[in-house]
Amino acid sequence: MDQAGIIRDLLTWLESHLDHPLSLDNVAAKAGYSKWHLQRMFKDVTGHAIGAYIRARRLSKSAVALRLTARPILDIALQYRFDSQQTFTRAFKKQFSMTPALYRRSADWSAYGIRPPLRLDSFTLPEHKFVTLPPMHLIGLTQSYSCALEQISDFRNEMRIQFWRAFLEHCPTIPPELYGLHEPRPSIERDDEQEVFYTTALPPELAENCLPNAHAVTLDGGDYVQFDYEGPGTGLQEFILTVYGTCMPSLNLTRRKGQDIERFFPRDETKHQEPPRYLRCEYLIPIRR
Repeated sequence: MDQAGIIRDLLTWLESHLDHPLSLDNVAAKAGYSKWHLQRMFKDVTGHAIGAYIRARRLSKSAVALRLTARPILDIALQYRFDSQQTFTRAFKKQFSMTPALYRRSADWSAYGIRPPLRLDSFTLPEHKFVTLPPMHLIGLTQSYSCALEQISDFRNEMRIQFWRAFLEHCPTIPPELYGLHEPRPSIERDDEQEVFYTTALPPELAENCLPNAHAVTLDGGDYVQFDYEGPGTGLQEFILTVYGTCMPSLNLTRRKGQDIERFFPRDETKHQEPPRYLRCEYLIPIRR
């Protein structure tokens, strides 16, 4: 295997072990090289020092935990292998230009400081555009679920399918336009979990005689960044992770309070697919410009 292939496999392994001990000796043993040779090879292939990269990714993961859970800062610091809250705070402030406590309390969520995972394969950032939406009035159903941060991807995909199936069971046909509104909050009951509110909704003119027990939903107007997804239904959640983990930091955007918007445009054959195998979706994130 060539050097790029070795480092590509190592990057994948590192990403799933950021909360494990990752001394140079441990990483070198995994790669099967001396730590001196591994450091040189990693720098030659990626242009980054392996120790600095691991620390930057750990701090980026801890930033997500600060925003999406209520876990104590010390617990987050220890999870990502910092030996004390003071050490963690110094490193965090150097990367994000603010303390962990201030980062957690900030009304907006700036992507500044987030270090995206390195990619050695051919990768093109999803195209984006900035849009300004007026307030919108929809008819929908809001449901919620709680999960640990590590479970969010699997849970969100499963819950999206379940919520849409329940939402559409009374519709004689699939409407041509559907809205999913998504908003996570730290769980009140468990500090290591987040509570996710997901609203399935339709424009009022499409909701008549379709949605028993539905309620009025107001979608706030304002500035959004839009990313378009078109592909397998199983790929949407990975696309959203790429948007947040790579696109938002690369564009240096700041997320303001509000709901993410999933605007779906079902194809005619979608009615017969459980769950739909193909999706066309506009994904919009509220931003402050």
